[in-house]
Amino acid sequence: MNISVIGLGKLGAVMAALFADRGHNITGVDKNRAFIDAVNEGRAPVQEPGLPELIGKNRERLRATLDTEGAVLASDATFIIVPTPSGPDGKFSLDYVRPAVESIGNALKRKSGYHLVVLSSTVMPGDTAGEVQPLLEATSGKRCGADFGLCYNPEFIALGSVIRDMSRPDMVLIGECDERAGAMLAGIYQHVCESDYKTARMNFVNAELTKLSVNTYVTTKISYANMLADLCERLPGADVDTVTQALGLDKRIGPKYLKGALGYGGPCFPRDNVAFSALARSLGMEAILADATQRINHLQVPRLTSLITSLLPDGGAVGILGLAYKPATNVIEESQGMLLAESLLKAGVPLVVYDPLAMDNAKAILGARIRYTSSVQECAAAAHLIVIMNPAEEFRALRPEHLNAERGTPAVVDCWRILPRQEFESAANYVTLGQASAPSARSFQA
Repeated sequence: MNISVIGLGKLGAVMAALFADRGHNITGVDKNRAFIDAVNEGRAPVQEPGLPELIGKNRERLRATLDTEGAVLASDATFIIVPTPSGPDGKFSLDYVRPAVESIGNALKRKSGYHLVVLSSTVMPGDTAGEVQPLLEATSGKRCGADFGLCYNPEFIALGSVIRDMSRPDMVLIGECDERAGAMLAGIYQHVCESDYKTARMNFVNAELTKLSVNTYVTTKISYANMLADLCERLPGADVDTVTQALGLDKRIGPKYLKGALGYGGPCFPRDNVAFSALARSLGMEAILADATQRINHLQVPRLTSLITSLLPDGGAVGILGLAYKPATNVIEESQGMLLAESLLKAGVPLVVYDPLAMDNAKAILGARIRYTSSVQECAAAAHLIVIMNPAEEFRALRPEHLNAERGTPAVVDCWRILPRQEFESAANYVTLGQASAPSARSFQA
């Protein structure tokens, strides 16, 4: 099939490359000339593991252009995956969606035959039917359901694992204008996905609400685990990992996202939770659970700042390992590492930092206020307390001999419990989140 993908950012570029890898002929569209040139030269326009290889091996089926209308005219289906930034009220803006929709409508005006339009950008419940469909009909002069199809089809992915998440989803969510449009989109995914996934097909508003609800529910699990971790730190013998692993065995709960550690961040979870609350308020109700989830999330950095300053020797420096919001990405949006850095700087604490991928992005925000290092070892040698802010595989290379003992016993705050406890307890003041100071020796056994 000939498919056009509008938006070649961190999700759209992967979608275009993955669809091409499954044999479709793809035309990618973006307003960024550098993105267009990168794709046409066989390079990845954005950082994502596996994307350079995926683009490189599918160059014959993948091209990019600035011309939205031309791309639509040359394709049978068009996916819109442009930004929908949060507005002052917490709701998602359609400022980037509307121009894309208008260009698609203008192309459809000149095109004969049925065309499928798929909105993959996250939008507020009511937007697809209330704004996108009327705008498509007005600009094209055609009728949705008769002359073209329209679906809402958000992705459930995490940066750093986008290729895997798109090709092996748990669920494909389709909000459809009618049976024909939904069936056509479902058919595309049958040739794209490798996993034994479930397809959920419904009307627009239910799909829009489902997208927000999934992420809000996940953030609730994260905040619950973090609340539990805080409790375990105050209860002699308690260990959050022991408790959450047992909780996860209950099929009503499941193990995913039950890791008492740090708050959630990134480009989706925080804003989706806020948008859910904004939706509730606009409908005359309170989203009490979503609000509490966000409140718990906002407590994590102050809690960690207090712990770190209590362990830090006078005049000592803190080394932060992990500035991206998660491993395998350079995204620092709402990351706990960046929030901690700002909190410690406000407290007057000297900082040294390291992240495998996010250093350039961090420098753009933190500037010359901190010291940047080029490895785990260099960061550890320059600091008197090391804090591990995301569970990147590279951080497991930290060893006691890398620590700086010039101001006495060095300290390590291992938020994700990724280091060998016995090895570090004998050489440092080794502190973990979610465990009392004298944890029980009993280990978890499934």
